[in-house]
Amino acid sequence: MPSPLVERTELDELTCWRVRTDSAELLVAQQGAQVLSYQRDNEPPLIWLSDQAAYQKGTAVRGGVPVCWPWFGDLRRNPAEIQGMHQGGPICPAHGLVRERDWTLLGIDSQGPAVRLEFALDTASEPLPGWPHAAELKLTILLGERLQLSLSTRNSGDTPLALSQALHSYFAVGDIREVELQGLDGCRYIETLEDWQLRKQQGNLDFSGETDRIYLDTPKRMALVDRAWKRRIELDIEGSSSAVVWNPWIDKSRRLSQFAEDAWQGMLCIETARVMGDMLVLKPGEEQRVVVSITSEPL
Repeated sequence: MPSPLVERTELDELTCWRVRTDSAELLVAQQGAQVLSYQRDNEPPLIWLSDQAAYQKGTAVRGGVPVCWPWFGDLRRNPAEIQGMHQGGPICPAHGLVRERDWTLLGIDSQGPAVRLEFALDTASEPLPGWPHAAELKLTILLGERLQLSLSTRNSGDTPLALSQALHSYFAVGDIREVELQGLDGCRYIETLEDWQLRKQQGNLDFSGETDRIYLDTPKRMALVDRAWKRRIELDIEGSSSAVVWNPWIDKSRRLSQFAEDAWQGMLCIETARVMGDMLVLKPGEEQRVVVSITSEPL
C-alpha cells in the first residue's frame, strides 16, 4: 500500500495542503483551517467547492467546510449570553471571527494509510477584534476510509465562555431536486425564512425551494441520499445536537459572492453545530469538542 502524499501548495494568496491517500484526495487551507475539497477515487466530490471561489487573504472561501466561531450566522440572532461576549462595536461579521485568520499548523502525521492534520488558534496570544476572551481552538482532520473533523474549544480564561459554532459543511450533490435528507423526522426546527417560526419535521426532508432551517435535538447520524449520483453520504456526529440545513435556490444565488447563478443545483449545506439552546458554555479550564465523520456508499 503506497504511503500518503502531502504537498504544500499556494492557491493565489492562500497557503494550502493537498493530501493524497490510496483512495482519496483532500485540500485544506491554512486560512480558517478550512477543508476546501474532498473526493474519493472513482466518485464525484463529496465536499463542494465553488468554481468561482476566491483564494484571497482576509476573504472567506465559498465552499468546503468553514469553521464558524465564536458565533454562528448573524450575531444579533444568537442568545444574549453570546452577544454579550462581543465588546467591539457594530462590526460583527456573519459566522464569527476565525474563518479569515491563519491558524497554526501543529503537525501532519501518517497513521498507516491515513493522514492526520492538526491546526490551532489561541485567542489569548492572537486576540480577536472585539472579543477579548482567552480560548484555545484545535481542529483535527483525519483522512482515512472516511473524513473526520474534530473541533475542540478550551476555555483558558478565568470567566465562563459562551459561544455558538458550526462546521459549515458544503456537500456536493448531483441535483438538489433529487436529494433526500434522512434522520430528522420528528425534530423541531426553526424556519428562518418565515419569521423564525418553530415547527416539527414530518418525514424525511426533500428540496423544492430555498431552505434555511435550524434543527434542534438532532440525532447522532444523518444520511444524504443522492439519487442523481446514486450514492448515500452518511454523517456520524458527536458533541452536537443542532444542525443547520441550507440551500439558497435560484433567487438568492444571484446575490451571493463567489457563487455561480446555477450553483445551487449541485450543493447542500448540512452544518454540524452548537447553536440556539444547544450553545456552548464553558467553565474556566473546561474543554468540549464537536466531531463529524463523513463517508459514502453506492445506493
